[in-house]
Amino acid sequence: MANVLQTSFLPSTSSLRRPSISGSKGKSQSLQVKAKIREIFMPALSSTMTEGKIVSWMKSEGDKLSKGESVVVVESDKADMDVESFHEGFLAAIMVEEGGVAPVGSAIALLAETEDEIAEAKAKSQSSSSSTPQVVEEKPKQIEEAALDVPAAAAAPSVPVAKAVTLGSAVHPASEGGKRIVASPYAKKLAKELKVDLGTVVGSGPLGRIVAKDVEAAAVAVPVAASPAKPDPVAPGIELGTVVPFTTMQGAVSRNMVESLSVPRFRVGYTITTNALDALYKKIKSKGVTMTALLAKATALALVQHPVVNSCCRDGNSFTYNSSINIAVAVAIDGGLITPVLQDADKVDIYTLSRKWKELVDKARAKQLQPHEYNTGTFTLSNLGMFGVDRFDAILPPGTGAIMAVGASQPTVVASKDGRIGMKNQMQVNVTADHRVIYGADLAAFLQTLAKIVEDPKDLTF
Repeated sequence: MANVLQTSFLPSTSSLRRPSISGSKGKSQSLQVKAKIREIFMPALSSTMTEGKIVSWMKSEGDKLSKGESVVVVESDKADMDVESFHEGFLAAIMVEEGGVAPVGSAIALLAETEDEIAEAKAKSQSSSSSTPQVVEEKPKQIEEAALDVPAAAAAPSVPVAKAVTLGSAVHPASEGGKRIVASPYAKKLAKELKVDLGTVVGSGPLGRIVAKDVEAAAVAVPVAASPAKPDPVAPGIELGTVVPFTTMQGAVSRNMVESLSVPRFRVGYTITTNALDALYKKIKSKGVTMTALLAKATALALVQHPVVNSCCRDGNSFTYNSSINIAVAVAIDGGLITPVLQDADKVDIYTLSRKWKELVDKARAKQLQPHEYNTGTFTLSNLGMFGVDRFDAILPPGTGAIMAVGASQPTVVASKDGRIGMKNQMQVNVTADHRVIYGADLAAFLQTLAKIVEDPKDLTF
């Protein structure tokens, strides 16, 4: 569900005068109705969001807006979200252009109640921009400091910023010659990799937005002109020696990781035999079941028996037994990290859970996750097993009690209790926990339960 734009009233000097109405005593009365100009604010799209970036305006100045109609795409610290208008009217003035950044609660546009108020709204926008020049200076100063180490050939000349809250480029990264092109971040990435001109692509997404499949289709239809092969020892898109400022998402990850360092934490590791789980996975993989969903389901069933491991401490004086078991799973995406949440994982069957996980991953890569889909986790999984990593430790996300790092399942020579030598598939899991709430014995008991479920996974398919 799209988010709703916040607005406030600015009284307009324009007025409408209704015809005089004869009262009971024959006296004439006139009613003066003032139209309104509303400020559209940068919405708070998550509890940790302090500023937002305008990805694209879906409407142009002068366009008529209906209540509930999508107006702008905003990049928060976690995702790109379509934001709706809460009122009807006309988009009179855009105060933050595409690519611009504005603090939460600051005005990004003006909405006129009637078409007659558009000119007045534009005048208000210009006066507002000229009266707050200090906002312009903050971000460019940071950019200039970051550019000190950039070679002179790479430095761009400074350009005066016309509007106070336009803190970034006035041209959208996917725009060509000033023409507005709306595309998802993943589609832009694909276009750059496949050398597809977004200006030639017809979007099939909402309101003509270009999505990944449109770029892929265009790449197949239009062969890329051959160019002489050149040795490229550096990863594509990386210029050595440059200083790159954090994206909005990277900044949020940085703040969260620093915050987590203040939590007293400890780690417990455990080795789990996965032969039975591997066999189950091979059996039901063709039905769309993923290993991530199986691990999330097993973890959720173990947490049912150990609610303290699913608890959290937020104020340093108390802790909460969470009423739901929501498994957050770390996913690396372009420009950052996000944790889509499988809600009520203990109650949802494995097939539905797998379908939901695929949907969440697709939305995460398109930066279209809604806040409740990434900020409601009560326990976190981080799995690097698919990369062959045998063991690692994960950093505890703020606001949660524990996170489990899952390594690869590998054939291992083991000795049985009767002294026989054999081969078993085993994986190493390491749990990082908040020691204010969870103790070593709690984690040991939880891991024993998890191992029993994984080694006899019959309950995972019910």
